[in-house]
Amino acid sequence: MIDWILPLALIISGLLFGVIGEKFIFKRLKLFASKKNIPGSEIIFKSLQRMPFIWFVLAGFLGAIISAPLKPDIINLLQKIITVAFLFSVTLVLARLTAGFVILYTHRTEGVTASLISNVAKTAVLVLGTLILLQTVGIQITPIVTTLGIGGIAVGLALQDTLANLFSGFYLILSKQVKTGDYVKLDSGHEGYITDITWRNTTIKEFSNNVIIVPNSKLASAIFTNYHLPVKEITLTMNVGVSYDSDLEQVERITVEVAKEVMQEIAPELTANEPYIRFHTFGDFSIDFTLYMRVSEYFDQRIGKHLFVKKLHKRYQQAGISIPFPVRDVYVQNNND
Repeated sequence: MIDWILPLALIISGLLFGVIGEKFIFKRLKLFASKKNIPGSEIIFKSLQRMPFIWFVLAGFLGAIISAPLKPDIINLLQKIITVAFLFSVTLVLARLTAGFVILYTHRTEGVTASLISNVAKTAVLVLGTLILLQTVGIQITPIVTTLGIGGIAVGLALQDTLANLFSGFYLILSKQVKTGDYVKLDSGHEGYITDITWRNTTIKEFSNNVIIVPNSKLASAIFTNYHLPVKEITLTMNVGVSYDSDLEQVERITVEVAKEVMQEIAPELTANEPYIRFHTFGDFSIDFTLYMRVSEYFDQRIGKHLFVKKLHKRYQQAGISIPFPVRDVYVQNNND
């Protein structure tokens, strides 16, 4: 029993240090990094979640195994198990770090991320780490890689649709036809913001908060409009008509002034792009023209039209400019016998 006192003490010490490291030291370091706004700290601490406790426990067990009165072959086997567990935990941390920093990089360069890229990067690190782990414990990985290559052909034939969606997702991202955050309208009539591109499908969130699930292969071959390409800013157009007795110079001036007011409210960064109108039709009841003004993105057209109609109607009333509506005279003939 005396020979087992030190191993038990090392195991208990590992557990205690693991709890202390996880509950106190790790949390204090996380809080310190959060206050200092250290770049990437959130990803690092999220990747290390629960790992300090596991590593301290593994260290305690390793010390106990070395100091325990066990046979050499049993000690060797247990050391291999501890080594495998430690290498797997390190691989998991590296996979989390890789996925987290890929998301951070794509977010900074493109605006919003697609989980497909981060998941593929995470999977690649896990596979590579597993192969290194097997090689470390003395397992030959060459036959495994060969078997996986042959088996991959059969799996590929069985999962053609899945692989088609996977590669279509890569195509959509790499070709930059769409990315998460873009506002798109499909040829089926559905429209909304792309929220994610996964290994199998693309999710589109409508204005009503409904989610549309589109397989990547279908989206890659579909006809759709991306309202964020080549830029998010678009031109809002409004058709208006004024009566024939209106002063067209006054109409143009007031209309442009109202459009500038609207732009100042919803897109102040675009006010350098002067709004303008173009008269184009002598209609049956009015002289018709179209207003052109820039807004920040496709969705801003709704609020832009709303504000423009309210403000223009008020200004036209103040200036005595009328917007005519169709009038029909009906004659009723009464035939008395």
